[in-house]
Amino acid sequence: MNLKIALLAGDGIGPEVIDQAVKVSNAIAKKFNHRIKWSSALTGAAAIDALGDPYPEKTHEVCLAADAVLFGAIGHPRFDNDPSAKVRPEQGLLKMRQKLGLFANIRPTFTFPSLLDKSPLKQVRIKGTDLVFLRELTGGIYFGERGRLDNGNTAFDTCKYTREEIKRLAKKGFELAMTRSKKLCCVDKANVLESSRLWRETVQIMEKEYPEVEVSYEFVDAVAMRLVQWPNTYDVLITENLFGDILTDEASVISGSMGLMPSASVGTENALYEPIHGSFPQATGLGIANPLATVLSAAMMFEMSFGLTEEGALIRKVVDQSLAAGIVTEDLKENGEKGNSTSEVGDYLVSMILG
Repeated sequence: MNLKIALLAGDGIGPEVIDQAVKVSNAIAKKFNHRIKWSSALTGAAAIDALGDPYPEKTHEVCLAADAVLFGAIGHPRFDNDPSAKVRPEQGLLKMRQKLGLFANIRPTFTFPSLLDKSPLKQVRIKGTDLVFLRELTGGIYFGERGRLDNGNTAFDTCKYTREEIKRLAKKGFELAMTRSKKLCCVDKANVLESSRLWRETVQIMEKEYPEVEVSYEFVDAVAMRLVQWPNTYDVLITENLFGDILTDEASVISGSMGLMPSASVGTENALYEPIHGSFPQATGLGIANPLATVLSAAMMFEMSFGLTEEGALIRKVVDQSLAAGIVTEDLKENGEKGNSTSEVGDYLVSMILG
């Protein structure tokens, strides 16, 4: 099979973890007789430095021409520490989501048997956790009208949703629930926000189309509490942009490290796969970044964009083997024990794939 994949390494540790995902993907291609054409492009701070735009038109064209996009991370501290900066790396991510129509972020949270003791939560609470958030990506407060009044002393950000935006996200949630445990939770703040009331009303109407799915409705603050109490009681959760951004980061620590969880963003023009962590600039160039989330994102890519389930399953299997064998970076080590380097973890995964 011929696979065309756009490669956006981005900033910070992005290039380092992307390199390992490419090595693993190439090993999979060799084992299963696929051919991958990689097309690299700039985004984030790297694109600002080179072209003055965090998501240049050339990068967009590369993404459109590909079958899938594999993405590293965006962000640089020199922009974080400059509130007056007119152009920021994160603007590239929002622009990319909007131009590619990436309206649904699919973010799983699951546990690894060999790492249950690494979680900040008790084993009895997290064992068996296997949930998926679907976060709406191109609407809500991040894309609403914003500004300053009163000579800059008053600021406002507007949260706005249309029924169609909610329906297309909820449809993917219902469809995913049908392939899993047939449980769907709509997360909102309908007791306060009008936009949340539209979410709840829309999903209630859609329930009739999926009679086999058990639907629940919970306020976002209640979900935030339950995620640290009994996360294993959830299956599929759908929510708007801001709530999803916060809750998925909360859920990410359940597994024991943000460096373990993959994600996919799907939409009208293409699908993008990325680790949930950020650019981690403090670790750049030190060889300590955990590549497993990016590698598992590649597994999602093989499965979701190309229908190659055996290939995705093999990647997850060798990741499990690396964790069980202790071939891991320092974030998964204890008592000051030295971890394997980023590239050593990637090399181990390749060796297990190729035998």
